[in-house]
Amino acid sequence: MARGWVITQNGYISVIGGANIDIAGRPYQKLIRADSNPGEVTLSAGGVGRNIAENLARLGAHVKLFTAVGRDMYGDKIIDEARRAGIDVSHIKQTDLAGTGFYLAVLDAAGDMDVAVSSMGIMDHLDTAYLDANRDVIAGSRAVVFDTNLGEETLRHGAELFRGNSLYLDTVSHTKSLRAKDFIGLFGTIKPNRIEAEALSGVRIDGEAALRRAAAYFHGQGVRNVVITLGSDGSFYSDGARMGVVKSAKVFPKNATGAGDAFQAALVYAQLEGMGLADAVRFATGAALVAMDSAGTINTDMSPETAAAAMTHLEETIW
Repeated sequence: MARGWVITQNGYISVIGGANIDIAGRPYQKLIRADSNPGEVTLSAGGVGRNIAENLARLGAHVKLFTAVGRDMYGDKIIDEARRAGIDVSHIKQTDLAGTGFYLAVLDAAGDMDVAVSSMGIMDHLDTAYLDANRDVIAGSRAVVFDTNLGEETLRHGAELFRGNSLYLDTVSHTKSLRAKDFIGLFGTIKPNRIEAEALSGVRIDGEAALRRAAAYFHGQGVRNVVITLGSDGSFYSDGARMGVVKSAKVFPKNATGAGDAFQAALVYAQLEGMGLADAVRFATGAALVAMDSAGTINTDMSPETAAAAMTHLEETIW
C-alpha cells in the first residue's frame, strides 16, 4: 500500500450502466410488514453504474460515465451531482422518450435491504447504437466496467466490441445476471454475490467445495478473476492459482445498500493500481466498510486512505 496512488495519471475508466434516483425508507424500530412504519425516507442519485463511477472518482480515478437519463428534473439532478463528484458526464444520454429510472428500497432497522422495486425502462435507450457512437472513447479506456442493467443484446455487443480492454462485470441481481450467462467468459473480472453466482454457474454454493466448483466453472468459461461476495461470510476470490476468503469483523452498518458498488469500484481501482487479486479484495472490503459507515448510499469520505485504514480488522483464509 506504500507505492502511492497514481491511477489519475494513467488514463481513464469507463463505466457503462444504470443511473437512477434512489428512494430509501428505514424504520426506527423493527420493520413490520403490511403496516406503516415510522422512520425516515431519503432521496438521492443512485444506480449501480453511477454509484461505481462516483466511488471511483472519490478514490481518485478519472472516470467517464455512460448511461441514460430522462430530460427531466431527476435526470438533471443525476448529471449535476455526478459532475460535482468529479465524474466526466459528457457522454451521458439524456432523452425525452423515457423518464429517469427509480429504485425504491425498504430497509430494515439494521440498514439492510428488505425489499425493493426497480423501474429502469429507460435502459432500453442505452442500446447498441449508443455504444457504437461512443466506440472510440470507450475503446481508449484502461478498463471498462459494465453492469447488467443493460439489456442482453447491448451487454453482449459491448463485451464483444471492447474485448481488447480490461472488462469488469457487476451482475446487479439474480434476474439481471442471467443476461450475461452465455458470454460470461468475455469478462476478465466478475463480482456476483452468492445467489447470482449460483444462477450463472448452476452450482449450489453451500461451502468451500461448492465455491471451488463455481470458480472452476467460471475459469473454464474464460473468466480470469472470480470474486463471489458472501454477505457476512466475507468475499471469496480465485484467480485460478490462488483462492481464499476475506472477511471483516461484525459491523453494524448505517446503510448497507451502497457497499456492493463501493466494493466493485475499489476492486477495479486496486487492480489497476497493480495489486494482485487477494490484496485487491482486501482493499475492496475496506471500501465496502467505509460505504456502510454512511447514512447515504455513497460515503463522501471515500478515499484510498479511508479504504486502506478500514482494512485493519480484516481476516483472510487462504485455501
